[in-house]
Amino acid sequence: MGFKRIAGMVLLLVSACVQVQAQTIKEKLALAVQQLQADTALLHASMSLCVVNSATGEPVFDWNSELGLAPASCQKIFTSVAALDVLGPDYRYKTWFVRSKNPGKTGNDELLVLGSYDPTFGSWRYNAVKDSAVFPAVTAALEAKGLKQLGRVVVPLYTTRENPVPDGYTWSDMGNYYGSAIFAFNWHENQYDMVLHSDSVHGAPPVIVATRPEQKDVVFYNLLETGAEGSGDNTTIYASPFAKEVFVRGTIPPNKNRFVISGSMTNPAQTFGDALSRYLSTHNIRLKDTSVVQKTGIDGIKMIALERDNAAVYDDTVYTHYSPTLDSINYWFLKKSVNLYGEALLKTMVYKDSGFTSTDLGVAFLKKYWQERGINRTSLHIMDGSGLSPQNRVTTRALVTALQYARARPWFPFFYDALPLYNGMKLKSGSIGGARSFAGYHVAADGTAYTVAIIFNNYDGSSAAAIQKMFAVLDVLK
Repeated sequence: MGFKRIAGMVLLLVSACVQVQAQTIKEKLALAVQQLQADTALLHASMSLCVVNSATGEPVFDWNSELGLAPASCQKIFTSVAALDVLGPDYRYKTWFVRSKNPGKTGNDELLVLGSYDPTFGSWRYNAVKDSAVFPAVTAALEAKGLKQLGRVVVPLYTTRENPVPDGYTWSDMGNYYGSAIFAFNWHENQYDMVLHSDSVHGAPPVIVATRPEQKDVVFYNLLETGAEGSGDNTTIYASPFAKEVFVRGTIPPNKNRFVISGSMTNPAQTFGDALSRYLSTHNIRLKDTSVVQKTGIDGIKMIALERDNAAVYDDTVYTHYSPTLDSINYWFLKKSVNLYGEALLKTMVYKDSGFTSTDLGVAFLKKYWQERGINRTSLHIMDGSGLSPQNRVTTRALVTALQYARARPWFPFFYDALPLYNGMKLKSGSIGGARSFAGYHVAADGTAYTVAIIFNNYDGSSAAAIQKMFAVLDVLK
């Protein structure tokens, strides 16, 4: 090959590189989206992408940004930002342990445990709220009051007129840990672990070894089978709140001595009350009746177990438990995408606003809150505070608007820190049947800051493959 021909080829390559470098971010994103449109895995899919300059708010790229799509857990952004704004990062939930001088059938004072929708009570994520911290503190408080004998432990749930599961949750979700119901009183994130044992015989039923915490008076129908080697966890737990019968279906791998799956407690008050009663009985506090009574006749819409009503209704607060602060709650809400936290925050915000609470009231409050901050109500068709319902629909434009609002708030460092790191970017992720989403922030190599939201719905193929296609688009911002 002659020197002139080689030189000509080099010049062509240099020219092509210069042209690529000269492309704007908008042009590069347009090319990436064009390539996605030609991808057969997205032939019947819907896609939305919205990118703005974080510092100026100026649009960088828009593709179907006003199209309502299922956001999955990216919907948590709306709840998280609103909660930090409405409640404040220092907000704490309270749980009251009250001496009730209305003795009931036992003839002795009772210990009334009153919740306020605290989703962290008994959680393993914080040392100060574990049973190993709570139970000794309650015992010491009772001893300090001279209460060496009690009639029983009573834990009201406040569920007479309110559904503890958002209407949009599916039957195949609510029995599993991520679909737990939200009550005024919650314990251990309303989650239990089921320990299973399987042998080598394909199709043989694994054995349920234990549930931790123990699920007393619950019958488990074991419809599990032993699957193929390396098949992983393919189980589903079916249960509704207060159910006494729970169905477990699916497969687990063979030759597992302690294979753990997690479900949602059908009655967390009962689980807590049983455990506390056992602890008190073995630590010099006598109980005349160790049964736990849930007073479900209390109005579930009007929460009486909160600060404004506590002193007027009950006689003597023995001990008050405080939750971690909201900035810490929000950290796990976003970092580990804990649905229970979102449903609690939704109900707490509307209670602070109106003195009443329910999921429906919380949803209406959240939509009104964001409408007042520039998001059209019709761009938020939501059913819950966590994004678990497959009926939720939001726009990427609304997500970006919420993220931009957060940047200007004094608590923004807490919010930003809680966002997980994906693909080298600070992004909240979302995943639900046929839907993937990411929304958050990124600072490019040249120092430009971007706020971005991207959603795929109804794609073909694996979730992992969809993620890689989304990252290929987001990589343009690097």
